[in-house]
Order: sequence, then structure tokens, then C-alpha cells
Amino acid sequence: MGIRIDETREFKPISIAVLTVSDTRTAQNDTSGDLLVSRIKDAGHNLGDRALLRDDKDIIRAKVKSWIDNPNIDAVVSTGGTGLTGRDVTVEAVRPLFEKIIDGFSVVFHMVSYESIGLSTLQSRAMAGLANSTFIFCLPGSNGAVKDGWDKVIKAQLDSRHGPCNMVELMPRLNEK
Repeated sequence: MGIRIDETREFKPISIAVLTVSDTRTAQNDTSGDLLVSRIKDAGHNLGDRALLRDDKDIIRAKVKSWIDNPNIDAVVSTGGTGLTGRDVTVEAVRPLFEKIIDGFSVVFHMVSYESIGLSTLQSRAMAGLANSTFIFCLPGSNGAVKDGWDKVIKAQLDSRHGPCNMVELMPRLNEK
């Protein structure tokens, strides 16, 4: 099946915030954050904001909540903190903010990741959800995981030309009652 882009449809850029979660990376060596920013811009979207935060649940949650509350941010993509160690707290920080969990993202991400790294994909708790009409995707911190997550899953769903459906076309209806 794969990715199907209908070039006759209009591309609608959205605003995406990027969060890197790491105790060891700095602005100078945040390669996974740099990859995300580059891919977001290359896809034609706008970089709404960017942050690099240490593995601290309260700080991560506050930053993501500020983006959820910002009507100018349509999506958040984080990298890092989705593993199994004691310092990996992105999932615990972000999941309580979700109004809806996008279960299929984790399933598809792990399928794609399995093709790249085999059973090691089990060590990732990559996830996605929706909060206040903002899509949130939490990826592992490796460059490979960012490439797999963005290139093979997120990019197409955030492209208004992707068929038969995509997340961008849902955006006007996310707050329906």
C-alpha cells in the first residue's frame, strides 16, 4: 500500500513544534532534533517552535501543554525519553495530556521500526495522541527512529494530499461536539 500522495490536491502547510528530550544533548549536538526540523521544513511545513529539555516529567509536560494551548501550533513531534530506563519519562509526561490516543501510530511505527532494527523496537514506547486539536507524536531519540517515524509515518499523515485520508483534513472537525 505505502504512501499515496495526490499531486492534484492542495498542500496545506501546518505549524509543528519540535521537542528534544535529553539529559546529554545540547543545541550544538541535537542531531535528532535537527533532523526533525530539516524534514519538517523540507516537507513545506512551518516550524512553530523548538525546545530541548532534560528528562524531567514536570518540565516536559509544561512545555507540551503550552504548545497544546497555543492556537498557532497544530502538531508537536518529540524525540527522546520513550525508552525503558528510569530517566525515560516523556510518555509519563505527555500521555495524561491526551484526550484521545492514536493507537494506530504506535502499531505502524513499530512495524516500520521492526524493518530497520528488528526486535529492538520492543524497547520503544513511541506513541501519539490528540489534545485540544493538537496532534502529538512521541518518537525515540535516535536518528534512525526519527527518520523512520517522520519519513515513513508522520510526514504522509500531515500531508493534506495523502490519500485516501490524512490528519490535516480532520483538523477543522477536531473540536466537534
